[in-house]
Amino acid sequence: MKDDIVVLVNRDGMGHAETDLSHKLLRTWLNMLDLDDRLPRMICFYAAGVRMTCAGSPVLEELESLAGKGVELVVCTTCLNHYGILDDLAVGTAGGMKEIVEAQWEAGKVITL
Repeated sequence: MKDDIVVLVNRDGMGHAETDLSHKLLRTWLNMLDLDDRLPRMICFYAAGVRMTCAGSPVLEELESLAGKGVELVVCTTCLNHYGILDDLAVGTAGGMKEIVEAQWEAGKVITL
């Protein structure tokens, strides 16, 4: 069941920690989410968070599983272009800030990681 929740990922990982730990934290969080019956409607990626959706990301498998369960993954095109990684997008849909803002307004709850 998808709840009316939107999750925002704006970091290259989760939390303020060294890269390996922040990647591990995000991977664990996504795994726990994947195992739960409650899923967000959407996960939005912007700023450095877009790196989590590109080739070589340590959480691609988890994101692909969530997308397979119907969670929409929206990735900021402006951010992908800024980092020069638009062609590396491996999961999710390149979208604009307009979709991210609309998702936030429509959500019953917004969670920022």
